[in-house]
Amino acid sequence: MDIKDNLAHIFKSSNAGPFLFVGSGFSRRYLGLENWRGLLTKYCITGKPFEYYLSLANGHFPTVARLLANDFNKYWWEADEYKDSVNRYQDKICDSTSALRIEICKYLNTLNQTNAKQSEFSDELELLATLNVDGVITTNWDLFLEQIFPDYKVYIGQKELLFSNPQEIGEIYKIHGCSTQPNSLVLTDKDYQEFESKNAYLAAKLITLFVEHPIVFLGYSISDENICGLLRSISLCIGKDNIEQLRKNLIFVQRLVEGEVQSLSDTYLTIDGVQIPLVLVKTNNFNPIYEAVNVSKRKIPARILRYCKEQMYELVQSAVPEEKICVVNIDEIESKDDIEFLVGVGVISKHKELEQVSEFGYQSVRVQDLISDLLHENKGYDSRQIIENVLPNLIKVTPNVPVFIYLRKLGIDSEKLYLDSGLKFDK
Repeated sequence: MDIKDNLAHIFKSSNAGPFLFVGSGFSRRYLGLENWRGLLTKYCITGKPFEYYLSLANGHFPTVARLLANDFNKYWWEADEYKDSVNRYQDKICDSTSALRIEICKYLNTLNQTNAKQSEFSDELELLATLNVDGVITTNWDLFLEQIFPDYKVYIGQKELLFSNPQEIGEIYKIHGCSTQPNSLVLTDKDYQEFESKNAYLAAKLITLFVEHPIVFLGYSISDENICGLLRSISLCIGKDNIEQLRKNLIFVQRLVEGEVQSLSDTYLTIDGVQIPLVLVKTNNFNPIYEAVNVSKRKIPARILRYCKEQMYELVQSAVPEEKICVVNIDEIESKDDIEFLVGVGVISKHKELEQVSEFGYQSVRVQDLISDLLHENKGYDSRQIIENVLPNLIKVTPNVPVFIYLRKLGIDSEKLYLDSGLKFDK
């Protein structure tokens, strides 16, 4: 089974570049980072063994983290070994879990690419650093991904991602927090409860990525609760009838267990009765996976495309015209402030040609834009353009698309008129 060729074919057949979805196994592989149990055990220093907390938590690690944090908090304030930390971080303390968060983050911040370069996977790291993936989603807290992709913009935590305007290219989404912000970590059972309560909103934010991009899962078990929860929310957004749209877009990479051989196969993950199609890759060598990504890499770096999208968004939102035009080498572009656009507006005499230009512009309208227009009626959209050029594409992705508002604006306000129109928006 040639994993590289098969994956390269999948990536080439997609209209968008791949995203990496990175879990804790990724950091264990390259940085030698401990697993959940090993990391928490480092802070069992109050005289109680890890098994004590495990028994109180019925084996649930996030609950272990909360119980351990409470005991560690008292020790942290009194112990001489943490005196410097107390003096430096005491104004950052929010609750009884803050001390543990701070010390975990201090430890994670000591890990870097040096560890990976000295590991048995140094050849993989060298190839990984050359990848021009569209972006990365991760539940990891460490800074390894920022070191691999230093030009990518980072969004920390669920809240920052939900209330920002990500460009979906050249970005890293750290949905479980980051070691640069201790209080952002999804660490305890209460953190997970809050995260899960907003999972539907996160899924809605990421749904375009999952439908349009190949997503390569690295460092996760196929039964990981976090991944299953997110996929469940995404499947609910898409609807059972459209779930096949994810075929070839979800690629899980699993390490071989004893007795298994390298393989690539189509399979299904069943979550709450819904069968989600995915590609399962079993291998101990990740080089073919990275090589397959490289085969389909963009000619323009992802960071440049993100700068372009950011600046165009700001140009559309701003009423202030730009004043200067500059031509630079693409390698000299360091930030979006180095890029400026010249946007021309012309007059086309033929009505048909004008419609074609408008149609192209309306293709970029998203579900979020229509929902905002439904709530605030502030977009000024041409209802006919929405009906003819936007809705037919969006309803393929999700049934949750505003329709009646635009039908009404064209005078279609009854079932009879709708049927007579010949439109196909039944959901």
